[in-house]
Amino acid sequence: MDDQPLLPEVTTEPKRSQLLTVLCILTFVGSGMNAFSSLIIAAFYDTFLIIMEPVYEHFNLPGIEMLLNASAGYFLVSGLLYAGSLAGALVMWQQRKIGFHIYTIALILLLIAQMYFMDLSGPPVIEVLFSGLFILLYSTQLKQMH
Repeated sequence: MDDQPLLPEVTTEPKRSQLLTVLCILTFVGSGMNAFSSLIIAAFYDTFLIIMEPVYEHFNLPGIEMLLNASAGYFLVSGLLYAGSLAGALVMWQQRKIGFHIYTIALILLLIAQMYFMDLSGPPVIEVLFSGLFILLYSTQLKQMH
């Protein structure tokens, strides 16, 4: 009689932490919406300008002028980079470290793209703070990823 067990060994993935789950969900929502809206704006850029002109004239919303001065190329690049950050979060959801690197590179390139396409002398402070916070929080979860 063989000494082999009747049932195959079951290997289980370590459970994803609550913080990693929350961070990924927030990224799915934020990056997903930003990727979708940026790519739609890039595809229908002229229509976007027509719709946003009256908004700019009637409301004093911060950032509208910057968006109106951005090119269709900016929206295309940012849409692709947001899709990259979304892809990184999907890989981190599977607890793989490479997702963190994909996510981090996409966020850094997003900050650089804003400075390049909008001719800014530096990245917007609030974007740096949020990006830095998410990168820092994700980095605390690296030890549970493989």
